[in-house]
Amino acid sequence: MRSKVVVLKTRPESVVADYGELMRRAGYREALKKDIPTLLKLNLSWTKYFPACSSQPWQVHGVVKTMLDDGYPRENLIPIENRTVVTNPIKGARNNRWSKILEQYGLKYTPLTNVEWVKWEFSQPLLKLGEIFPEGIEIPAMFKGKNILHLPTVKTHGHSTTTGSIKNSFGGLLKTVRHYAHKYMHEVLVDLMIMQKELHPAIFAVMDGTVCGNGAGPRTMIPVEKDYILASSDSVSIDAVAAAMMGFDPMTIPYIRMCHERGLGVGDLSEVEVEGEDIKGINFGFTVKRSFVIFGDQLIRKGWLQPLEKILLHSPLVVWAPFASNVYHDVFWYPLIGKPRIKRFNQGRWGKLFDSYR
Repeated sequence: MRSKVVVLKTRPESVVADYGELMRRAGYREALKKDIPTLLKLNLSWTKYFPACSSQPWQVHGVVKTMLDDGYPRENLIPIENRTVVTNPIKGARNNRWSKILEQYGLKYTPLTNVEWVKWEFSQPLLKLGEIFPEGIEIPAMFKGKNILHLPTVKTHGHSTTTGSIKNSFGGLLKTVRHYAHKYMHEVLVDLMIMQKELHPAIFAVMDGTVCGNGAGPRTMIPVEKDYILASSDSVSIDAVAAAMMGFDPMTIPYIRMCHERGLGVGDLSEVEVEGEDIKGINFGFTVKRSFVIFGDQLIRKGWLQPLEKILLHSPLVVWAPFASNVYHDVFWYPLIGKPRIKRFNQGRWGKLFDSYR
């Protein structure tokens, strides 16, 4: 059975309505039953707003409006996001302009820091998470039996080459200490697909590629306007299509290949039906780079500093790591490099649309 990914071109003037067409053509109403609550898993990669880094406000707007227009009960739509050691879900929702949209449509935003987490035994063996968390894997108790809709963006990532629907679950199913999983990122992403298949009756993804992130993702990127939006009920397929559009061979990316080989989705584009835009000639020419912080993280986890991994990253001394990350990103990179990039973005079409969500 072939998987389907819908890819559409859009523009700021019509993007909210275009999201409705995208989702309907991708069969979201057939995938996500109205009588089952749906978690809207937002993507927060930085508390600050930076183009392509986190779910775009028009992406959130388009998804929420479409579902309510199509008769999904308001009480069955549950916007969620977690925190990391370097992000704050409340401030992030405000800075990324999600809060007013959700308030406008009467939806309650739920930070996963405020919900019950329980240990969960999965029926299928996991590749690495059981080894990383030998004391047991904790998940939000509210996840079991609910549908999930992911809202990722098209961007590169220093740990996983690309990031999308599958990686977005990393910020929902794992607690704040999920950075322990960076050492085995690709295997962990496979584990997350196994976990999601067991927990959720249905999974759907709506990906924003209006402004994409090239280079040292997920934060220190170069924003590139591309005007695409994507949707699919197959997380592996949508990540594979996005990877191909960015210029990567999806089956050479370990997490996509391993998911495909295990039947968790379709990563081989010869087995994916792409509807809408013809992506065969699309190649953004993106290159994945490691930011200073990710380079240092991998140096400790996999490089010559590995003998110090336990004391530096798995002991009370670990507080140095988020401190160093915040100093680098917020004090150095953002004022000196990020702000000029945002200034250029603000002068463009999508920057003006972002400004309208004040």
